[in-house]
Amino acid sequence: MTSNTVNINVFGDLKYITFPKLSAAPGVRHVFSTREGGVSGAPYGKMNLSFKNGDSRENVLENYRRICLAADIDPAHLVLSRQTHTKNVKIVTRADTGTGVTKPDFCDVDGLVTAEPGVALVTQYADCVPLLFYDPVARVCANSHSGWRGTALKIGAETVKVMCGHFGSRPENIIAAIGPCICKNCYEVDLPVFNSFKGCGLSPDIFTPGIDGGHFFLDLRKANTEILLSSGILPEHIDVADLCTFENSEFLHSHRATGGKRGNLAAIIEMI
Repeated sequence: MTSNTVNINVFGDLKYITFPKLSAAPGVRHVFSTREGGVSGAPYGKMNLSFKNGDSRENVLENYRRICLAADIDPAHLVLSRQTHTKNVKIVTRADTGTGVTKPDFCDVDGLVTAEPGVALVTQYADCVPLLFYDPVARVCANSHSGWRGTALKIGAETVKVMCGHFGSRPENIIAAIGPCICKNCYEVDLPVFNSFKGCGLSPDIFTPGIDGGHFFLDLRKANTEILLSSGILPEHIDVADLCTFENSEFLHSHRATGGKRGNLAAIIEMI
């Protein structure tokens, strides 16, 4: 697995991904996991970061301990939610740390925003689009999960709206990253999915004709890039990962490549 747009890092047996623009920004830590370096067995192998897919709690906790150690994040700072492909974005504080780990999940939340240091926002993936945000001026960070439903609902724009409306961020100050997801060559969808994007204002060329009639290839990277740009984030402030989860399913969890027999990747971001 190689990339021209993101950093692939090694920490012992663990491999993880970081984004150049976020890495260069002061006052923030972040990490995106791979399948390597954890303790989970098949079919999760080895770095699974979901408590919900049948893996043992002990394995998942150890996996979080390892990925957090690599990123210099305290596992006690983690905040997880139960993602259900919404555009719901929740503001969290230090009082919420431990949610999804030692406290019950937030339900129906796909985006997390905080203006407090020491709050490590977590979202999980196995083909959907990770969206990370950081405003070094207003000191706000966010982490949103955007599958095809979240993309059609423009959760990326909703996240920017919360950052600006509640914390005074200006879009031109926000640094963003679009993480590894399934690419346009591997993501064929049906007519109901195609129709869900009607009227959302995205370019028609996020879709190309599929192999079978009534099917289409959907470019989630392009769609989410358009959403962030239309929200006012500057193109020079956006990193877009060139890694496809399906094509790199040996290294990255992919729901489609494994028929759902897999673990979860995680994106984590925390201000310091």
